[in-house]
Amino acid sequence: MGISGTPSVVYLPDTGRPYPALLDFLAGRFPKIPVETWVSRILAGKVLTEDGQPVTPETAYLPDRRLFYYREVAEEPAIPFAEQILFQNDHLLVADKPHFLPVTATGPYVRETLLERLKAATCNPHLSPINRIDRETAGVVLLSVCKESRGAYQRLFMEEGLMRKTYEAIVEFDPACGWSEWLVENRLEQGEPWFRMKTTAGPVNARTRLRLIETNGQQARFELFPLTGKKHQLRLHLAGLGFPIVGDRVYPELKPKSADDFARPLQLLSRRIEFRDPLSGAEVVFESPRRLALTSQWGTKACL
Repeated sequence: MGISGTPSVVYLPDTGRPYPALLDFLAGRFPKIPVETWVSRILAGKVLTEDGQPVTPETAYLPDRRLFYYREVAEEPAIPFAEQILFQNDHLLVADKPHFLPVTATGPYVRETLLERLKAATCNPHLSPINRIDRETAGVVLLSVCKESRGAYQRLFMEEGLMRKTYEAIVEFDPACGWSEWLVENRLEQGEPWFRMKTTAGPVNARTRLRLIETNGQQARFELFPLTGKKHQLRLHLAGLGFPIVGDRVYPELKPKSADDFARPLQLLSRRIEFRDPLSGAEVVFESPRRLALTSQWGTKACL
């Protein structure tokens, strides 16, 4: 049995839908987890309120709050790729994450995560991600080393322009398009199934600058500059232009669920992060040593 060393968080929305107890909400929010499993976790003290108090099966549902719980899985898949620590001091740790490894616990992964691996490697239980990238994406991730300075780094992501991020992607490409630079601005909201995003009408909340670097006639390498940080933003913006990322099983069409193909990772890389360090005032740049390469065979080229 794999048990997460870090609690997961679920928000209790004020939807107007009555839940007699927290247990009823959890059963509805996570339909694949049997009610008996939630009862067992609750009785073992593995489901907590935001002030750290364990709940009971009869605890009432109170909206606009957070609930913390420790995830368990019977069997956890192993990810055969290693992360790399690029930088570390008393306040910040910068890691290069491989494809397929989640940043934090998700799905069947509770110990095979970047966070849990780095906690074990550094013997620091206080590590906490400052930014996150998809499990399928590789590249630079920032983590806070101590609670005292965490807020200063988190604020960098809250105000546009303070954190400059550069991504790289290999996409399916038609050289007849005639353009080499784009600015995509639209609105993204949660789609169906729940883990997908979709483009909708309304005020803009997702903006990306894109630049064509090179093409071999079938594929192209793009440099991507996200100006906002919506979930799956880069994947949707490229797919919307007609340039889906090589290896993307979610956009533009959701492909049938299958086991990970480690030879065909999503060709998306968080390549570089630049910002003014809020503590030292110095301009810092952190770059992944990985590189993406064009290939004539669909999706067979991984990061070099």
